Amino acid sequence: MNLSGFSARAPQVLSLLRIVAGLMFMQHGTQKIFGFPEAARGPFELMTQMGIGGVLELVGGALIVLGLFTRPVAFILSGMMAVAYFQFHAPASLYPLVNGGELAALYCWVFLYLFFAGPGAWSLDEMMGKKA
Repeated sequence: MNLSGFSARAPQVLSLLRIVAGLMFMQHGTQKIFGFPEAARGPFELMTQMGIGGVLELVGGALIVLGLFTRPVAFILSGMMAVAYFQFHAPASLYPLVNGGELAALYCWVFLYLFFAGPGAWSLDEMMGKKA
């Protein structure tokens, strides 16, 4: 089976992964900051770990969606999700399914992949790079 046609579309599919992950990640920020689509646990206070996390989720997620500063933002978000996993989930159990940390672990690895792979074909980073 010849898969070269699929391989040729890898940069576009990478962009789709980036966009979908960014949009889903932004929801965690809108939940914490705006109480949308559902209010987060506790009040929003900017200078707390939850507040800073909400800002990173919203702004970082938006930058990931746009594909702007993708690599440094993805690196920061990957680290943030690693901290979230080990601080809030791992102490409860070794297993992500049991400790509720599947999303934190998955986001950590997706963002780490984006750090190495870049933004894909459809991104502001790509558009700005072509102008240079």
